[in-house]
Amino acid sequence: MKETLSDIRTRRSCRKYLPTQVKPEELDAVLEAATYAPTGHGLQSPRMVVVQDPEMMKTLSALNGEVMGAKHDPFYGAPTAVVVFADSTNDNGRADAANVVYTLLLAAHAVGLASCWINRGKEMFELPGGTDIPKQWGLDAKYEGFAIAILGYAAEGGTLATPKPRKADYILKV
Repeated sequence: MKETLSDIRTRRSCRKYLPTQVKPEELDAVLEAATYAPTGHGLQSPRMVVVQDPEMMKTLSALNGEVMGAKHDPFYGAPTAVVVFADSTNDNGRADAANVVYTLLLAAHAVGLASCWINRGKEMFELPGGTDIPKQWGLDAKYEGFAIAILGYAAEGGTLATPKPRKADYILKV
């Protein structure tokens, strides 16, 4: 339990990655852990798509950047992305997908990988260049993009070492 609490307190988002691809055994451990994320009624409704192809990574990064109007790489050079899709027909679909993304991030930290939660998963697949991608991956139309967990090895200066101080009014006991 102490390791879990420590991982929660010490995990940080990384915004600069080495080009080295994630080791298969580390990726598999992270993905398996994410399959145990809590989901409403245990339905396991989200879907994860692992992307490591450099060209597809560039495409997804460009789509994500287009949504936010960014000129930089919003994937920060990460070599791996796990795109998480929510089941739009499930009332708990988005909450389930959020649990999967956060579990991916914590599991990545536990095995020594750097990670970052990337938003705009829904909007990027609504763009003209993104609408066909989920279909190419074999996803049913009921699945909508939710978020992306980028994974890799942190480059120097990519991860902040210390968290911001916690807000005094974060917890209210009534």
